[in-house]
Amino acid sequence: MLKPAGIFVIAVFLLAGCTTESYRATNEAVPPNWSATNEVQNPPIPPLPRPVPLVVKTNLSPVVHPTNVIHPAPVITWAPLNRWAADHKIGAPHLLSGLPVATYAIGSTNGVMVLEIGSREAIWNGIEINLGFEPQLINNQVFLHVLDLQRNLEPLLCDPPLRFPTNRVIVIDPGHGGSNTGARCVLDGRLEKEFTLDWGKRLAALLATNGWQVFLTRTDDVYVANPDRAVFAEAHHADLFISLHFNSGGPDERAHGLETYCLTPTGMSSTLVRGYNDFWSENFSNNAFDAENLQLAVRLHAAVLRATAMEDRGVARARFIEVLRGQKCPAILVEGGYLSNPHEAKLIESPEFRQKLAEAVAGALK
Repeated sequence: MLKPAGIFVIAVFLLAGCTTESYRATNEAVPPNWSATNEVQNPPIPPLPRPVPLVVKTNLSPVVHPTNVIHPAPVITWAPLNRWAADHKIGAPHLLSGLPVATYAIGSTNGVMVLEIGSREAIWNGIEINLGFEPQLINNQVFLHVLDLQRNLEPLLCDPPLRFPTNRVIVIDPGHGGSNTGARCVLDGRLEKEFTLDWGKRLAALLATNGWQVFLTRTDDVYVANPDRAVFAEAHHADLFISLHFNSGGPDERAHGLETYCLTPTGMSSTLVRGYNDFWSENFSNNAFDAENLQLAVRLHAAVLRATAMEDRGVARARFIEVLRGQKCPAILVEGGYLSNPHEAKLIESPEFRQKLAEAVAGALK
């Protein structure tokens, strides 16, 4: 498994001289606001690339099929990473280590990506992200699935940084509320909905001073259906949507760390399914912002990690998070620690820690 800090430092050192232009376990407890959809449908395992893979342009859009219909796995198309890098005028991939598995780094003026053959976990500028498919090594060349090149590498290595309009509107979504209580604190039974609302209010105040026009999906302990949160964001012409949550691995108290989610691109398998269906062919409104979603998630995830020194559980993709699917702007969900972990629960109950979370997110959006 990749170790973000050490691997990233080595990768930066090795790439410094280059000239460039430019699955969590499914047995975790399901948060109350993430409802099941239809029957369980585990994603199929993609076949390995053929000895002579078909190479296609990476600006092609995936085929969209009707939702909620079981289809065979999409046609798997792979491309050599060195050729893709040359086409995009960035440095070629470099071998970092051959043992225990081959690990490669590829960099641009935006940063450095570290890939491990046979693993969906990757490291971007020192934080963990998750690919849709495992990189393959064929005839000593690294091959990536075209959708990973389109939806993961291009937004991070090649696209300009995410920028915000002058009249900036953001919707902050304090998770849960009312009868939808969320996770319960292992220390004293206090509820997630209380902590997300406080975090949201603190963040809203900071963003307002930074020039954002801020709207909260709830300002009190009231129930708001997840689809209504997306409708609220659209009605307020949101440029960004950020949903705030705290995690739970109960009854296991060991799980800890920070996770950030964005919607799975069409045609890719999710990082996390929690036992729910994961139809690769499904296309949601928010899939129009796949690239911006990833850029936003990476930016905020890195900022909160720096501010809190929490364990990095990665930027992940999921389809079952209902609050993200109908969004018509870049949208992410942040899990700011585990209420089922005694150490992190104590932090989360601290107003100073929630202020630190708010300051980290606000700072990332300056």
